[in-house]
Amino acid sequence: MSTPARAARAEEVEPTKPPASAPPRAAISRLPDTPGVYRFRDGRNRVLYIGRAVNLRRRVASYWSDLRDRAHLSTMVGRIARIEAVSCASEHEAAWLERNLLEAHLPAANRTRGGQEVPVHLRLDPGPETPGLRVVHHPGPASQVRHFGPYLGGTRVRLAASALHRVLPLAYAGTGITGLDLDLAGKLGIDPSHRARLVDALVAVLSREPAAVRDAHDRLCQRRDDAAGRLAFELAGRLQAEIEAVEWITCTQRVTLARPDDLDAYGWADDLLVRFQVRAGRLCGWSQRSCTLERARRYLDATPPDWAEFAGGTAELAARLAR
Repeated sequence: MSTPARAARAEEVEPTKPPASAPPRAAISRLPDTPGVYRFRDGRNRVLYIGRAVNLRRRVASYWSDLRDRAHLSTMVGRIARIEAVSCASEHEAAWLERNLLEAHLPAANRTRGGQEVPVHLRLDPGPETPGLRVVHHPGPASQVRHFGPYLGGTRVRLAASALHRVLPLAYAGTGITGLDLDLAGKLGIDPSHRARLVDALVAVLSREPAAVRDAHDRLCQRRDDAAGRLAFELAGRLQAEIEAVEWITCTQRVTLARPDDLDAYGWADDLLVRFQVRAGRLCGWSQRSCTLERARRYLDATPPDWAEFAGGTAELAARLAR
């Protein structure tokens, strides 16, 4: 059995005694109004369902109201004994976490394994002849080119690439362009001498450097507002979609890494120990159990510093939900 599969089996039914918990509806008010992933367990501690939310509190509360197109979940709702949740820094992070957990273990009430978005990368080619930013499904050899990602959603990432081309038109700085592209480059005042500067600017945006991301965002917003002022509402709508796509690829996303790292991260609060398992660069295991601080210390000390805040925040949320 593969390592992610072993993590999934350990997650499905925890081998240790679960923490006491409040009645599920009573815990809803303690959920944050942030993006995140939630999980329902039954009275035997089995995972019933895993989902993601733009707003955790609102989404989880909806299961105890009119389910509408989710009527097939009504039987499951009656079996929910415990709510667990991870607050995420962005919708993109929540989407990745849901996907990773569902690929590792698909509860009976979930219909699809891993969600609908397609994982893609952005390929930045700085070469002098045909530089540019392109969407690819799999990163290839990286002798000269650079790959960024992975990201979820091919359509959204293509919109982001289009947006970045508007404000950082690297493709027009190549020595090999001809015809219409050459004419457009001339109108924009772009030539091969701008290539290095445009490459550096794109790297800064894709590396999520705050100043670079903010500058690209502001320039796109200015173009959107100018289009709306000219009553070019179709163009303004397209630019708004591109702005949201750039936000998608530049927001914080910690649960799927470019490197194939293996690690365990722990957080503790009020006698609850939360464990995250990262395998091959993906956070694919999430469990929690009762544990004293004395016993938890060795796990906390072994947690990589970059993961301490994420795991600790989840432990604090778990403790609130269990009160």
